Amino acid sequence: MENKKFYITTPIYYPSDKLHIGNTYTTVAADALARFKRLTGYDVMFLTGTDEHGQKIQRIAEKNGVTPKEYVDKIVASIKELWKTMNISYDKFIRTTDDYHEKAVQYIFKKLYEKGDIYKGYYEGWYCTPCESFFTETQLKDGKCPDCGRDVEWTKEEAYFFRLSKYQDRLLKYIEEHPEFIQPESRKNEMINNFLKPGLEDLCVSRTSFTWGVPVEFDPKHVVYVWIDALANYITALGYGSEDDTLYNKYWPADVHLVGKDIIRFHTIIWPIMLMALDLPLPKQVFGHGWLLVDGGKMSKSKGNVVDPVVLTEHFGVDAVRYYLLREIPFGQDGQFTNEMFIKRINSDLANDLGNLVSRTLTMIEKYFDGEILRGEAGEFDEDLKTLAKVTPAKVEDLMNQYRISDAMDEIWRLISRANKYIDETMPWVLAKEENTKHRLKEVLYNLAETIRFITVLLQSFMPETAEKIKNQFNFIDLTWDSVKDFGCLKEGTKVKRGDLLFPRIDVEKKLEELEKLNKKEDNKKEENKEEKKMEPIKSEITIDDFSKIDLRVARVVECEKIEGADKLLKLKVDLGGELRQVVSGIAKHFKPEELIGKNVILVANLKPVKLRGVDSYGMILAASTSDKEKLVLATVDGDIETGAQVK
Repeated sequence: MENKKFYITTPIYYPSDKLHIGNTYTTVAADALARFKRLTGYDVMFLTGTDEHGQKIQRIAEKNGVTPKEYVDKIVASIKELWKTMNISYDKFIRTTDDYHEKAVQYIFKKLYEKGDIYKGYYEGWYCTPCESFFTETQLKDGKCPDCGRDVEWTKEEAYFFRLSKYQDRLLKYIEEHPEFIQPESRKNEMINNFLKPGLEDLCVSRTSFTWGVPVEFDPKHVVYVWIDALANYITALGYGSEDDTLYNKYWPADVHLVGKDIIRFHTIIWPIMLMALDLPLPKQVFGHGWLLVDGGKMSKSKGNVVDPVVLTEHFGVDAVRYYLLREIPFGQDGQFTNEMFIKRINSDLANDLGNLVSRTLTMIEKYFDGEILRGEAGEFDEDLKTLAKVTPAKVEDLMNQYRISDAMDEIWRLISRANKYIDETMPWVLAKEENTKHRLKEVLYNLAETIRFITVLLQSFMPETAEKIKNQFNFIDLTWDSVKDFGCLKEGTKVKRGDLLFPRIDVEKKLEELEKLNKKEDNKKEENKEEKKMEPIKSEITIDDFSKIDLRVARVVECEKIEGADKLLKLKVDLGGELRQVVSGIAKHFKPEELIGKNVILVANLKPVKLRGVDSYGMILAASTSDKEKLVLATVDGDIETGAQVK
């Protein structure tokens, strides 16, 4: 078989304490494609990994009293364990903290700078820490991040910029000339109409407000912005920018970047422009798949609708989870998840269709012919079954080449259904009653066993554990791709041996009740771990006259620095609309000086001046804190308003 090459990647995952079933889909889908390509004779490179730098990681680590590396090491170990549980056959796992990756990122950044495609400037704008993304005022949605809906921060700092705008027309031309580059079609239209045609702004590609990242080699106070760092992994994992680029020369360009539709713009705009600027080939395709939706919405920890894949595998088995993920998300669309839908799929597709076919066939071979597969006399209905079995592998291959995984599984299940129908048509139990029809019975059971061998070959890529169990029960020897080019390769005389049921039927109501109890137990556990929150007692009543004595003003922070020797205190200069005030505030444990510059805060402007640690303070900044004092939020005003405006 020709030595063909196939390079597939997933996004590198951001280390969070738990990946949900929606994250898991991308990797399971990539695994099915990688396994199928290996089966059909390809030399495969399957890459996944973790994206470990950024301000969010640094903040979480600081809060937990560990270094960022210590924090991500623990999370990465759990991600690798999940991929092991889900039978993910990746060839390489990259971490953006790997030494070789960091050196290559520095090389890439410097190369782009020397070419003039990266330049130094000054960034001032809105930044979403969880998404590691910058946004203009018009891009915000109701004043919040348009991607995740969380609060954004005003950021003002020196930064390097990448000339995205320079390559805008070139990228648009490339996409128009290579219609297969962005798939499905709806994603391509979205990128062209929503981003490229309106015009690209140059991209901020470095930060100075935190240190957890790859330092810019020639200007180490800057760290490389996460998307340059993260996106480069697809070539640095292959040795680009290192002394040994053998894998890069062998596998690049990638055949497909498989990504969720929420991050497709980074992979179809920033990433190809980076490659153009580096004079490197673009990936052959970026495929933006849909989401697995719970309660009609994308899974999100903040919404509380995540589904734990580990819990599902413990209750239903790994292959049941893999099957549902791969079957339930149609080509380019969103899928739905509920526990009830999931269990009913297991009962109908896995227990009734596949499980019954395997079990009934094994039982009859053991009962009628002492477990031996024999050849007999051909008859009615045979050709229909054989014809479908012979054409199914080619149909599955064609669909998998288009990344239509769900449709490919539909074809496999069409063959499973046809085999079950064949049992009903030929009625083996009737053939077994008469001695003169037993020769016909042998052929019927042979055809069923051979069809199941075809099904087993095809299932290897999607449900590897199940395929292995069927193989062992039927004692199949040849499960190669070449073996399903013709019907009748199963050796006569093969002995079978029944094992446990592949997928026992599940009592839907009982299992749903069990899962509900498990969820309640988990919720109770979370509640027990929380300290009881009590509202601070409300102070004694005051009159409107008392309140009118307080002068609250909108003030913009223009300068901010730590006070030497004081862990909790920051010294700020605020603009009250032409008047500059110096204010000392005990918020240093919650905010870094650079994070506050540019923020509009509420100032008690007529508070009697005081001296704190020898520094004069003329007012007080208002903030709210949680009962455990762990979180502090500054009081601000909603919408644009001039500095110095009175708050009433």
